[in-house]
Amino acid sequence: MISTDQFPFYFAIIGIFLAVLSLIIGIWTAIKLNSTQKNLGILFSGKKAVDLESILLAHTEEISAIDKEIQELFEISNKIHNLSQRSIHKVGIVRFNPFKDIGGDQSFAIALLDGKDCGITISSLHTREGTRIYSKPITKGASEKYTLTEEEKAAIKAAVTIKPSKI
Repeated sequence: MISTDQFPFYFAIIGIFLAVLSLIIGIWTAIKLNSTQKNLGILFSGKKAVDLESILLAHTEEISAIDKEIQELFEISNKIHNLSQRSIHKVGIVRFNPFKDIGGDQSFAIALLDGKDCGITISSLHTREGTRIYSKPITKGASEKYTLTEEEKAAIKAAVTIKPSKI
């Protein structure tokens, strides 16, 4: 049992505990308030108005404008990508000597292909009498109408193995 003489002592200890607790809470509150003021300073930096609603509306309008620009850039990017798939960006070339009596690799086969491996092969056969040039359409890496020579197949293979680089 606690005697009545010890009540003031216990009240003093409880009072000191509550005072220390209040001091700790006060310090913590001051730190949080300081942090909040810094964040508000960043939020309102460069603004004369203190109206949060007008600031948020201005930011919303800016975000909408930026989103519209991003959508336009995305559409342009898709158009460029589609165009690039139809333009020639895969090239393979093979030089060869078709005849034993002519020195050097004067003849060649070149494959010019788009992103879907469609395009054309151009072959040049060089002889003593002159040079002959042949072309054949290519669809998906093969010729549907004409038989391809081994050199043309090698040129197509060289072109198809080129991996497009991403910028």
